[in-house]
Amino acid sequence: MKLSIIMPIFNEEKTLLTILDRVKDVPLEKEIIIVDDCSTDGTRDLLKKIDSENILISYHDTNEGKGAAVRSGLQHVTGDIIIIQDGDLEYDPADFPKLVQPILDEKTDVVYGSRALAKSPISYRRYNLGAKFITWVANLLYGLNLTDLWTCYKVIKKDVIVSLDLKCQRFEFCPEVTAKLSRMGHSILELPISYHPRPFEEGKKIRWHDGLVGIWTLLRYRFWKGPEREMKRASS
Repeated sequence: MKLSIIMPIFNEEKTLLTILDRVKDVPLEKEIIIVDDCSTDGTRDLLKKIDSENILISYHDTNEGKGAAVRSGLQHVTGDIIIIQDGDLEYDPADFPKLVQPILDEKTDVVYGSRALAKSPISYRRYNLGAKFITWVANLLYGLNLTDLWTCYKVIKKDVIVSLDLKCQRFEFCPEVTAKLSRMGHSILELPISYHPRPFEEGKKIRWHDGLVGIWTLLRYRFWKGPEREMKRASS
């Protein structure tokens, strides 16, 4: 099976080439789809110098958000399994093989890389508490047992993620995916991953209000977005 790595990026000039090299070094059959969400630093200049048959680059004319960039990337994937990779150095692509393996072994269709299971360091206490709270809300609403809903590393079979019909624009990507996977009856396997948090002065972008939007997204898809219709689609 081929792995499709979607990289939504915005103003990652300082880390882009380093993380791209780390992704390229992963010993798996893969393709890399980079979606530049209208960067305003030197990111686009770097992207224009990249020439590889296994790397596809797409550009947004306006800044639309991470969720929109992921949806753009999904339009170009040709692989069997999808994984999301941020353009910074917080997550380690060396974790890819172990995250993909349960899908290759046909044990599950969805794997989340959990920072909590590895007891990774945190960058800001309030954001760590926020991540735990939104995970708790998801568990309560959807009967799950997750430890890290907000993780970047979500590994999902292509046919499954395409069937979700994503609508997300920004960081509500994570709760929307989780909500829809749950409503469609997919189990989510979590595995521990490495995590190296960066501070806001180095480019961290998520903000406190993204947590509020995330909670609203979980509520919306639980009570107002026709869960029975989602389940019917999954079984058809």
